[in-house]
Amino acid sequence: MPAKNTAAGNYVFKLPDVGEGTAEAELVAWHVAVGDAVEEDQLLAEVMTDKATVELTSPVAGVVAALHGDAGQQVPVGGPLVSFDVEGAGNVVKAPSVTAQERRATSPSAGADREETVAVASPPRSEGMGRGTARPLAGGGGGLAAAPPRQAQTPGVRPLASPAVRNRARDLGIPLQAVPGSGPAGRIDHADLDAFLSGSQTQSSVSGSSTASAYAQAEGTTEVRIIGLRRKIAEKMAESVRRIPHITYVEEIDVTALEELRAHLNAQAKQTGKAKLNVLPFIARAIVVALRDQPQINATYDDEAGVLTQHAAVHLGIAAQTPNGLMVPVVRHAEARDPWDTAAEIARVSGAAKDGSARREELSGSTITITSLGTLGGVVHTPIINHPEVAIIGPNKIAERVVVRDGQMVVRKMMNLSSSFDHRIVDGHDAAVFVQRIKGLLEHPATLWMG
Repeated sequence: MPAKNTAAGNYVFKLPDVGEGTAEAELVAWHVAVGDAVEEDQLLAEVMTDKATVELTSPVAGVVAALHGDAGQQVPVGGPLVSFDVEGAGNVVKAPSVTAQERRATSPSAGADREETVAVASPPRSEGMGRGTARPLAGGGGGLAAAPPRQAQTPGVRPLASPAVRNRARDLGIPLQAVPGSGPAGRIDHADLDAFLSGSQTQSSVSGSSTASAYAQAEGTTEVRIIGLRRKIAEKMAESVRRIPHITYVEEIDVTALEELRAHLNAQAKQTGKAKLNVLPFIARAIVVALRDQPQINATYDDEAGVLTQHAAVHLGIAAQTPNGLMVPVVRHAEARDPWDTAAEIARVSGAAKDGSARREELSGSTITITSLGTLGGVVHTPIINHPEVAIIGPNKIAERVVVRDGQMVVRKMMNLSSSFDHRIVDGHDAAVFVQRIKGLLEHPATLWMG
């Protein structure tokens, strides 16, 4: 319980009990700085437990006197987070634990623990604990409003931004220190990145006639701490590689007939209003059929207990890139779906993961995973198994190649299939048989739904 602060006018906000039996949480990001005037319910910080990302808001109005901790630091429940200068007394003696309500779920990566963003319920004003709030959605209701003024960043002070904004800025190569923020205390959101990017492009086009800037020497370095969701992705990827002896098997597949069938079905679907099919529903079906002969591959392995659990149902993980990192939404009972139903469900769960609306059950319980980079799929890759599964299937891009058929050189549409297996469970021979079965099904797509 927070102890009473005897210094009049000083209020110490302490990390609340966010549930799930959590004893501590990682401080992911600050959204305020020392000296900021803070309103009641204003976002203060984001913290992350093993199960959830929680946004904490201020229970009082005041001025930030001190921030207790840096991003990436573990803070114990009940430990001080923010000290405020306020009018009136400090903390009261008793503060109850708070409950959590699910807002949305995320999954860090193939092989990573599932994670969700939650809102912490607000206690009574007198009990001295912060509120958790959902992030405001861009483009929400309420009509049109004038764009808020953007505040330039203070030199030498870490800009305020959510992890998603920081990840996007890093991917775009935008230094956050140069981006004016429109949020409280100059907090940067996605709209600010868009505005900065548009301004940079305009400036580049204006100054494009000058060749001097295009060849200017670059100086300096940038150090980026790996914290929060990205840290969890890194930890779980490392854990998967450390614990699972991977064997990777690559085979090329002639998908010419499959592409012809897909084009034919899409032409028919256009007339009937059905969704357009990409190649993933066909790969999903090939996996389902191939698993009938090798159920040990549709399995999860508890290596600590030494127990392999083989699953009758095929719950297919779909590795998806999102603004918050790599997530694995799940298409449940892929064995019971036709190609259009499979395509629709892949689109639905992937979209939910990307917009942050996916539920926990949509991001857990997969038994085998597909990881595809689509048109960026390259020639070959070595996918990392989604622990505790024992196999992952990675289609590469489809490209026209010259191949020899019946002694003649012909142009065919070819695709490599890169797959990894847990060598403790799946021998190399069995891995080859599994992939060759998939190859045969995809090269003769009429057999996908025969029996």
